[in-house]
Order: sequence, then structure tokens, then C-alpha cells
Amino acid sequence: MKKFLFFFVLLPLLLTAQEEKKFGIEFGGFVKTDIMYDSRQTVNVREGHFLLYPKNEVLDPEGNDINAKPTFHMLSIQTRLQGKITGPDALGAKTSGMIEAEFFGQAINGSEDLNGFRLRHAIVKLDWTNTQLMIGQYWHPMFNTNCYPGTVSFNTGAPFEPFNRSPQIRVTQKFGRLSIAGTVLAQRDFTSTGPNGPSTEYARNAVIPGLNLNIEYNYKNTESKTEFLIGGSLNYLAIQPLMKSDSGYKTDTKVSCLGFSGYLKFANQAITVKLHGYNGGNPTELTMLGGYAVKSVTDPVKGFVEYTPIRNTSFWADIHTNGKQWQFGLFGGYAKNNGSMDNIAGAIYSRGADIDYVYRISPRVIFNAGKFRVAPEVEYTAAAYGTIAEKDVVKDAKVVGNFRFLLGVYFFF
Repeated sequence: MKKFLFFFVLLPLLLTAQEEKKFGIEFGGFVKTDIMYDSRQTVNVREGHFLLYPKNEVLDPEGNDINAKPTFHMLSIQTRLQGKITGPDALGAKTSGMIEAEFFGQAINGSEDLNGFRLRHAIVKLDWTNTQLMIGQYWHPMFNTNCYPGTVSFNTGAPFEPFNRSPQIRVTQKFGRLSIAGTVLAQRDFTSTGPNGPSTEYARNAVIPGLNLNIEYNYKNTESKTEFLIGGSLNYLAIQPLMKSDSGYKTDTKVSCLGFSGYLKFANQAITVKLHGYNGGNPTELTMLGGYAVKSVTDPVKGFVEYTPIRNTSFWADIHTNGKQWQFGLFGGYAKNNGSMDNIAGAIYSRGADIDYVYRISPRVIFNAGKFRVAPEVEYTAAAYGTIAEKDVVKDAKVVGNFRFLLGVYFFF
């Protein structure tokens, strides 16, 4: 009888212990449809879904701007599925993982795989008390997940915000509220460009991986619901544009550059304010203005060349209210083409090489009703197109603007 009673007393404890040790995958995500109208033709990805800036004027024989043509579209390709994975401890660390995919597709042989189910994130993490190891494909560390624009548009502030997901190995060490992260990176969906167009081959052939160092201080007060965040990143990228010169000789000339970013965030119960700045060369893989160009011909017979980075400076600010049902937000961004530090003697491989600057202002409203959300947003983006002069400095620029009226409809699960 005592054994029988002991069993019933112990059984709930055993069941609780077993439940605590259950591991597996938990699914979530959202269904989203974007309804969008643009006042003119734009430089974009996926049938206008990912908008960068308006196209330059193209005049017909009578002086009419062909690109001054509005467009209307509806797409649901941002619909997303995420699986969060938990598992038993290993090597004295808590283990976890995450897989995330969407129907955004990718560029394949010059065409877009619209509606294609593509990988966004795939990571495994080992968490010790103050150290974390993360391996897989995730946001580039220049896109800080604690401080990024809250826009309705899928561009999330690009080309002012570094926008990139990359295969990587990242180690983060915490010292109280201070954390330092070192990351080794490759390229996949977001690539540099070169003689053969956008490709991972330039980074792969350079052999040297991308490198990033991030330092961040984060203070949170759960009682007052306030947060203060400040941080910065140093980024290094080296690529090799060619394996052989135009004259057919083997070459291993590379172009390398540095990028710097700094960010600041303040939040309380009422509002959240975020600021971000970037300066660097060849940030094409970050979906920003800039790239590189041929600096000089070092051997006319063999066709050997040297390269010079084309630099970009960008800033953005984002502010929004923190209501559970209603949120009001405003995003503003500015990007400047700084050209190169050297004269250019050949081809230019750059995003927006004939653009002097781009700016954007974008107000939004978000309405939440449980797991349902409706979010209208107005986005005005202007690009100053001109003539490429010495060192890729753009002269005689003329501003071309586009209004986007966007309505995002979400259902979260």
C-alpha cells in the first residue's frame, strides 16, 4: 500500500520532469498581402515588391518621359513560415535552432523565381552563460536586429539601411550589458557584382571571408519599460572580380574595403526612436548605393588592372508610437554617393553609379486586432540622377521622385 501511494505521489513529478525535457519544433509566421501603387517606374526586385528608388527619366522623340508611368500590383510573396527548434544541452550549452522560409523566390539565371519557396534563415545556436555560438544563414551583422526600421514596406529602409542575409559563423561574448560579436561571412542571396553580373563567385574566388566586429551596449528596465541601446560595427569585404584578364592571362587582383556603422535606440512605454548611420565602400551586397571601378591598367599587354571602391554615406531615422492596437510611425533616410578616392580608368560595377543622392520620407499607420493587422504606408523616394564625372562624382543632377501608396494586410499565427 505504501509503495502504491508513493507511486501516485511520485508520478506527477516524473511526468513534469518528462514534459520539461520535451524538445522539438514550434511553428509560427504570418500571411501577408501587399497592395501597392507607384506614381512612376522604379528600380526594384520581384515585380516591384522590394522597392529601392525611382527610375531615371527616359525621353521619347517628343520629350515625353517614358518612365513617368504609374503601376499597380498586389503580391502575397512575403508570406512566411518559421520553425523554432529546441533540443537537449550539448557541450555544457543550451542548444536551439531556427528555420525560416518565405515565397519571395530568388534570382535564377537572370530571371526571378517569383512565388518560389526560398530559405531566409537556417541557424543553430549554442548558448553558455555569457557566450553564444551561432552557425548558419542569418541577418548580416550590419543589419542589427535590435535596431532596424519598422516600415511596412519589405525594403525595411533599403538602400539607406544595410539589408543582407548571409551564411556565417558568429561568436558573441557578453560582459553584463556590453556585448562583443565577431562574425565570419560568406555570400548567398545578397552578392557583390562584377563583370559577370551579380554573383557569389567574386567573394568565393577571393578566398578571404567577410569579417565583422560589432560592439553593443544595451540597457533595459522591465519595470519602467525603457530601453537604451548604442552600438557600432566594423565590416571588411574582399572580392576578386576576375580570374583571367581581358587578354586571357591569369590574375588574382582583389578589391577590398571597410564599412562602418553606428546606431542608437531609445524606447519607453509611449515611443521608440531609432537612428543609424553608415559609411563605406563597395556595399552592393548590403543593397546600398556604391560598388567599385577599374582604377588603372597596370599591364596593358596582359590586361592587368587595379580597382578602387566607390563609397557611400547613409543615414536614417525612425520613430513610432508603442500602442498595442494603434501605432503611428515615420521613417526618413538619406544616401549620398561619395564616389571613389581615385580616378577611374575603366568599367564601373556599382549600384546607382549615376545617382548623386537618394532620400525618402515614409509615414505609416498600423492597426492591430488580435492576430490581424492592417497597415497603410505612404513612401516618397527621390533620386538625383546626373552625369558621371571624375572619380564617379555625379554632376548636374536632376531629382526624380516616386510616391508609393502601400497597404499591408497580415494574419499572424
